[in-house]
Amino acid sequence: MAASDIAQRAQFLRDQLNYHNYRYYVLDSPEIPDAEYDRLFRELLEIEAAHPELLTADSPTQRIGGLPLSGFSQVTHRQPMLSLNNAFDENEVIAFDRRVREAAGQEIIEYEVDPKFDGLAISLTYENGVFIQGATRGDGYTGEDVTQNLRTVSAIPLRVASDTPPKLLEVRGEVLMLHKDFAALNAAQREKGEKTFANPRNAAAGSLRQLDSRITASRKLAFFAYGVGEVQGWKLPKKFSDIMQQLKQWHFPVASESEVVQGVEGLLDYFQHLGGKRDKLAFDIDGVVYKVNDLQLQEELGFVSRAPRFAIAHKYPAQEEITQVLDIDVQVGRTGAITPVARLAPVFVGGVTVTNATLHNEDEVRRKDVRIGDWVSVRRAGDVIPEVVSVMEDRRQDDVREFVMPDKCPVCGSHVVRLEGEAVARCSGGLFCPAQRKQALLHFASRRAMDIEGLGEKIVDQLVDNAIVHNPSDLYKLGLVKLANLDRMAEKSASNLLAAIEKSRSTSLPRFIFALGIRNVGEATAKDLARHFGKLDVLMAANEAVLTQVTDVGPIVAQSVAQFFAESHNREVIEQLRAAGVHWPESEPRRTHGIGALAGKTFVLTGAMPNMTRDEAKERIEAAGGKVAGSVSKKTDYVVAGAEAGSKLTKAQELGVTILDEDGLLALLNPEAQGKLEF
Repeated sequence: MAASDIAQRAQFLRDQLNYHNYRYYVLDSPEIPDAEYDRLFRELLEIEAAHPELLTADSPTQRIGGLPLSGFSQVTHRQPMLSLNNAFDENEVIAFDRRVREAAGQEIIEYEVDPKFDGLAISLTYENGVFIQGATRGDGYTGEDVTQNLRTVSAIPLRVASDTPPKLLEVRGEVLMLHKDFAALNAAQREKGEKTFANPRNAAAGSLRQLDSRITASRKLAFFAYGVGEVQGWKLPKKFSDIMQQLKQWHFPVASESEVVQGVEGLLDYFQHLGGKRDKLAFDIDGVVYKVNDLQLQEELGFVSRAPRFAIAHKYPAQEEITQVLDIDVQVGRTGAITPVARLAPVFVGGVTVTNATLHNEDEVRRKDVRIGDWVSVRRAGDVIPEVVSVMEDRRQDDVREFVMPDKCPVCGSHVVRLEGEAVARCSGGLFCPAQRKQALLHFASRRAMDIEGLGEKIVDQLVDNAIVHNPSDLYKLGLVKLANLDRMAEKSASNLLAAIEKSRSTSLPRFIFALGIRNVGEATAKDLARHFGKLDVLMAANEAVLTQVTDVGPIVAQSVAQFFAESHNREVIEQLRAAGVHWPESEPRRTHGIGALAGKTFVLTGAMPNMTRDEAKERIEAAGGKVAGSVSKKTDYVVAGAEAGSKLTKAQELGVTILDEDGLLALLNPEAQGKLEF
């Protein structure tokens, strides 16, 4: 290939890659798959490696980072990057608008309004359309040269998208980290055993100020333009909003939340509207910026001290503040989860006074090293429960105390257990613990458990809140009068519920085991336990070693079952249920593992059979040692197909799986046929 052709190909690749970067990082609307982008990128890398003279400053290959620097050099801003005065309430905004109106001699002022990003302010300098330098705000007059790092930020154009760009263009904006990228970064940091970042702003600032730009390149930073500084070779429009539109056309990212509003009412409406969406934004903001839209009026208003008279920042209540941990205790959730909670010296954060903050679990307490007496940073966003973000280690005193996870539930006194591989410790008194009462009752009454029709969430709430029911056995002591007196419970509804409760006294052992709500014991495991042990007392007496002999019961499930029955409170409730007349047929243990007619075989049921429901077929298959799966795969041994069988039958035919009708299934289940089966 001729040298001119190679140069043309390199320029074509640069243009294509820059365009697709813009589509992906700015518009969030990619046109080609990642694999195609990677192919174009590799081709350009190979050309530039073979022909270094073709390497340009705006080449996308310059985004991967270079060798580490020994330090950052200083940059003097052509125009100072001044700060804004702040308004913290409506009266201050009204006063700002009044001052502008009086100075302008106008009834209503037009404003351009933007989110106030919680990131790191930077300045980008372009000469003849090519990015040549990037700097931090610093003290407003002098910043740090972070050009090499800013080249790695894919949302920042390396060339202005224009055939006739300004001779000199200084773009002002904010580097930040989106919530999703912040979560991914911290997850990666934890996986590597490295320190996590307290918030997206700290993560963005720390990433941008890396001396090794390859580290910056490995972290996803975002950028939004919010104005311009020095400009040469471009006649500015009359309105600031038109500047922002031009930046957008030049492929600079601009916040879609920006608007033009009229008067102080427009300012305050925008503030309220954006505040309502604050927690749903992809990035953090700490307020709103109001700017006079008329550039001539901006110039006339000028500056006072280090801030412009034509703009102001209207701040939202802080979402992160520092306070002291007075104590750490635990809360018990509806499922028995034990959550450490920091009791705090009252602090105003996120618009409310916060006195408690979650510490999630014991591992988080240890990872963040939060101790009683520490000064901590607390964060609250919207309706999210406040959490401790980090510890101010430089303020730690010698008398701080470490948190100790209790071994007994503070609500019911049952043992606190933590299964291997789980981060959360739990109260083991599931049937007895008041904190778990509502959840335990709802599960106990569910269709696959005791099947008490009509006992829904609203009724359970009233029964528990009015101290009528304390554990499942109390359901069998309910009378018509008490039920009929509940809110929205007529006498007929109360009678129907009592009939359903009465009917549930006669159940099966698998249903009863499932109804107990033992952690990690689902419907299928309950059936396995019932088949294996035959009697509840035998199951309750089994230790972990014996339990692991049950089909599909591993160490974690065995530990859950053993700990549940080891808790005296749970055994007391079971005895109360038996005393209330709850009963089921019991039998001698049926050791299906390895000897049942269908042991080790997997079935899938589809369509309607003439004489058996799917549930009946499932119970009979499982009683014979087989398993029933929900989808067909290469591991499926049989598909039992009834009338109007659907895609599962088609899949079975494609995979060559044996297909049975109801008679074929009964033949397998028939003991007389067991000797003829060839498995």
